[in-house]
Parts: sequence; C-alpha cells; structure tokens
Amino acid sequence: MSATRVEYHNVFNYISESLSSARSLNPFRLLSPIRFVVFIFNIFYILIQKIIIWMFKPRPPKYPEQPTKPLGRIAVIGAGLTGISSAAHAIAHGFDVVIFEQDDRVGGIWTHVNKTSGLQLNSLLYRFHPAVLWSCAFPLRDEILSEVTRIWKEYQLEPRTRFKTPVTSIRPITHDENGNRVSDDPKLDPSQYGHRRWIINDGDDGVFDAVIVTVGTCGKPRMVEFEGMPKKKEESKKHKEEHDMQKHDEASREPTDGGSSQGDEGIEPQKHSAWTTTHNGQAQYIRQDQEQKKATNFPTPGDAHHHEGTQAPTHTHTSEPHKSGSAYKATAWTFGTYEPPKSVEHDQEAKKEAGFPSPQEVFPTSPSADPQLHTNKPRPVKHDGFPHHARKSKDTDEDVFTKGPIVHSSELDSLDEDAVKGKTVLVIGSGASGVESVETALAKGAKGTVMIAREDKWIIPRNILIDTLISAQPFGRQMPLSFIWEKFIIWFNYHGVSDLAPAHLGLFEGTPVVNDEFLDHVRRGKCQYVRGDTQRLTKRGVKVTVRGRESKPGDKGDINEIDADIIVLATGYEKPKVDLFKYVDLFPEGFERPNLYLQNFSTEDWSVLMTNSSYQNAIGTVHIGIYTRILLVLLMDKNARPTTDDMKLWVRLISYIKRGARGGAFGFFTYMELTIWLLLFHIFRPDRLKWLFFIMQGWGVTPDEYR
Repeated sequence: MSATRVEYHNVFNYISESLSSARSLNPFRLLSPIRFVVFIFNIFYILIQKIIIWMFKPRPPKYPEQPTKPLGRIAVIGAGLTGISSAAHAIAHGFDVVIFEQDDRVGGIWTHVNKTSGLQLNSLLYRFHPAVLWSCAFPLRDEILSEVTRIWKEYQLEPRTRFKTPVTSIRPITHDENGNRVSDDPKLDPSQYGHRRWIINDGDDGVFDAVIVTVGTCGKPRMVEFEGMPKKKEESKKHKEEHDMQKHDEASREPTDGGSSQGDEGIEPQKHSAWTTTHNGQAQYIRQDQEQKKATNFPTPGDAHHHEGTQAPTHTHTSEPHKSGSAYKATAWTFGTYEPPKSVEHDQEAKKEAGFPSPQEVFPTSPSADPQLHTNKPRPVKHDGFPHHARKSKDTDEDVFTKGPIVHSSELDSLDEDAVKGKTVLVIGSGASGVESVETALAKGAKGTVMIAREDKWIIPRNILIDTLISAQPFGRQMPLSFIWEKFIIWFNYHGVSDLAPAHLGLFEGTPVVNDEFLDHVRRGKCQYVRGDTQRLTKRGVKVTVRGRESKPGDKGDINEIDADIIVLATGYEKPKVDLFKYVDLFPEGFERPNLYLQNFSTEDWSVLMTNSSYQNAIGTVHIGIYTRILLVLLMDKNARPTTDDMKLWVRLISYIKRGARGGAFGFFTYMELTIWLLLFHIFRPDRLKWLFFIMQGWGVTPDEYR
C-alpha cells in the first residue's frame, strides 16, 4: 500500500464522515475537535512511517531465484504474520528459506477472526516488518492480512511456501528415520559451540541450518461443551448406530425386572448425560431412555436429589457408593457419578479424546452453586449492570438451547446480518475475542448484547501515548507503585463503569484488552456485563451463578437465567503443540515454554527459535526482526554463540530476579523489559558488540546481487 493511497483513504473517510454527520444533523460529531485531531494525527503518522521505512526496510531480492549463494538455509514453520516476517528478514540478509504451512493461505490466526478484530498494541510499536505501512494506529483484520500478503509477495516468498504441508516431524541429521544415532560430529554439538542441522518431514526440501517455529499461541478455536447444548447431527447418527446395536444385544437376552429397553424402529436417538432430558421432540424415545435408566438401576432425579445423605451425583466430589447399591464411577468429565449406560460413557470419552475441555475446566464453578444442593437459599450478591431480562432460575425441566445458533467467536462473521439483527446476543467470555464479539454483534444490528465474564480483564484505551508509556515499565511484573497506573486507567477509561475494573488482577499481571468501544457500549446500555460462572444452557438462554466484584470464580452467588437468541462462545483457542522434534529433548524440565533463552530460543540448541510460540502474557510484543537477526548472527559468527550452560544460566538468573511474579518469571513481560534483555545480550558479551547495529536496526549484511 503506497503512502499516497493511504493519505487519500484517510482524507476520503474524514470527508465522508463529515457529510454523513451533516445529513443526520449531528453537529457534535461534525464539529468534534477530537475527530479532527485524530485526522491530523493520521496524516503525520503516515509520514513518520515513511521515514521508518526509508531508514530500516531491508532490500528484498529482485528475482525468485535469489539469493544465488545463500549464507544458510532456514525452515519456517507457519505462514502467519510472524512466519512471513521472519522469512522476509532472513531472505533479505542472504539466507534461503522454506515456509511450511498446513493451511492454504497466509495469515495464520488472522484468517480465523472477525473483521472487527484488530491489533492489541498500537501499530507504531507493532511493526511486524519495517516495510509495513499502516493507515492508522490500530488497524483491523483486513488491513493486517493485506500487509502480510504484500510482504510475502515483495520478498519472493510465494515460491518458497509449501501450502497444505503440516509438519509432523523435525529430526536432527545426527539420527536416522528410526532414531539411531549416525554421527558424532562436534560441529553438530551445541555444547561445543556447534548446532544441529534439521530435516523436516521426509526430507524432500533438504537439510536446514535452523528452524523458526512460528505456530503462535492460538491454534484451532476452542469449543466448550456445556450441558444444554444441542447435539450435532453426526453425533446423533453415531449414537443411533450404537443404540441399534444395544437393542439387538438386549433382544437376544431374556428381559429382566424393570422392563424392556427396546423402542420402536425409526426413532433417531441422541446422546444423554445421566441427569438431563434431551430435547429432541420425541416423547416416545424419552420414555424409552427412562426405561433404560431404570433397567440399569439409575435412581430417579427425586431419589438422586433428596435421598437421605445423598447429593446430586453431577456435583458431588465424594467417592462413596450410593446407598441403593448402584455402581458409582468417575467418568471422563466428572469427579464421580453413577455409572451411566455405555452410550453415555462412550460419548464423554469420545469428546475427551477429541480434545474437548470440560465445562469445569474452562468455567469452573462452585460445587455448591446449584440451589438444589442446599436447604438454604444462596446468599445475595450485589452486582451492578445486571440485565433487566434476567430471572431467578426455577427448578424446572430446562431442556436444551434451540432458540438460535451457538457459534464460536471466530465464526460470528459467518452469520448473516438478518440472523443477528434485532436479536439478543449472549457472549460467554470476557477476553479480547469476547469484547470483539460484542462489537461485531452490535455492528450487525443486534438489539442488545450480554457478556458473561468469569473474570474481569483490564481494558486499556487505544491511545498510542498511554499504551507506549505503560509498555515502558521496565520490571515486567506488578510493582508497589503499579496502583498509580491502575488508578489512572480507571479514571481515564472506566468512568461510569468502575465496577468492571478487576479487583484481584494487577495491570502488569496479564495481557490487557485494548479497546475504545466496549466500555462505551456498557455505559449506553448496549451491552449488559454479568460477572459470574456459566452453569449450563437452557431452552431460553443461559443459567449463570452471578457474583459480585470482590468474588472469585467458583464463589457462591445468585443463580439466574439470562435470555438470549444467539450464544457466542468466546472461549479462546487451543494452544498449538510443538512436539514436532524427534530424538532430542529440546525442552527439558524447568526449561519448557516460556522458560527459554531470551524467552524464544531453546536452551538445548539455539538453532531452534520459537518466535511468538512461547508467549503467554505481555504489554508489548516480541520483536520479530531482532530475534531473527540474532539467529542469523549466531549462524554466521561462531564466537557469538552461547553454550547450553550459558542459556540455562540466563533463564535461572531472570527467574531469580523475578521470583514471586504471578504466572512465573516469563509469564509476563513488557516491551521495555524485552528491550533491556536484548541490550544486555550485547553488553555481557563484548564480542557481540560489532553486530549491535545489525541486530537492533537491521543495517548491514545485504547481498550485492540485491542492490
């Protein structure tokens, strides 16, 4: 994207907004000084970026076959933003690269988020490559993907990308395919200032001098199964086959006391949990299911809840058998419950093997959260901003949610505006994806939104000055004076909704959400913020244990049912696995992610760089270019290399300095702390000082054939 085009785009948008405000007779927006200041800022922001590009952009190769004499070969795992940037830096400085991508396009996680998703850090700090040109301080998904694609093409990476090629194996050349050691060359020993060489998959792309793993920290969308969710068609079909087989087996045996479990032909069953009634519109099958439970000695719901000395099986934590003598057994997702029919147990085990987390793992609730388990009513909890359409839950048959779609936050864009317009959208989750889901729903015309927040998150403004100053905190942890920043953020960003600010989480203890619109939606009543634990879905919406600000997840609260037409699961993403390396342990105990050298290099071999794949929480970002250039220096200069002992010593030193930090020494960092690490990388080893300007600014090491 050219600077002229970006400037034209900004001017055009400003004029269009001004005309729209005039036509709608909105003088406050038309004459807003803030809007004018932002417009002027964006004009100068483009000029600043042009200076940065002129000073720091490395030369790209002119032709796809360059470099003709590469300084080394690097494998990049993942074609997301980090992978493309890493590969562009490497090839710009004379190294050949091959990118392995399991998808069919570049962009990584940004191809799986809503269009309202944007950078969680101002783009002046988050310049993933020096050639990037942003139109504003906080660009959104489409612009981010556009810039990633442009860099990918400009640096001749298109022919070097292997799409639909998942990496299943990375092995050192010191071992053959069967794991037998075939070489003891000291040049391949990291403890003697050497490094391993690597083979990816079956080795069709040759041997690589280093591997950059850029799988990130967000993989596939994390879907959570809540009780009360409708069953999928494929699950119902599979269960029907199991049920038909069960009927055949029982037909071949003599009937026992308690009745037959056979049902009529052609009834499509669904999977059940032990204590729920499945909403399938087929009363005959429900009666049949009840007969099955009776035949297997299930107690009735009344016996389960009211039997003397016995609590509801789905919530109890004891391992004592029921007094009736029924078998008591722990299933895949419960601490202990009466042994259900095989189909139920199979259903739970199948979901566990498929990677589904249990509701308790993602949204753990108090064992005493259900009023059915108590003789006394739950103590009242004060909570502000609770939706007007919430009601106290009644002990009735709640069934399953069938009013509308249930989607992951990454799928919200797939819903048509007609499907969302005029509806109430309920979002489970309060992180960045939850906040963006609220924005997306309202942009599609939702009547209102409700957010169920298990924990409060810090929300800081999209303000380039404030964000930069916060990220300049040098300690990378909560400090005694951190409350000053917290008070300022509450005053600046939480005015009118200060109850939403976290009570038990420090500003420098987790990644904050960067957003300007969400809190305003809450203030204007467009979003109802409910702090609590999700119990289950009901036919009307969601049953929630509502808690107060000073509470913690799992504490007691009021049980309420909240109406909804659409439910969005903002439950995040699975963390990608990195168990790709064979026959060598690169992450021994105590030095697993994120406890790595400079937080990104394996302590067992610096030729493995985990850029943005060990990240947990931060205010700031890993500098992709600097880390890539450190790797290039270590490949070019043997004297600059650390040994395995050196790298482990660094990890232990930082762990000692930051002992007691929430989440561990490397569980959180700031941009300034990262900068200090990188400067000390040179200062503690004077023999690296000659590479200072190359590593920090990218100056030097440009192939002559690029000029």
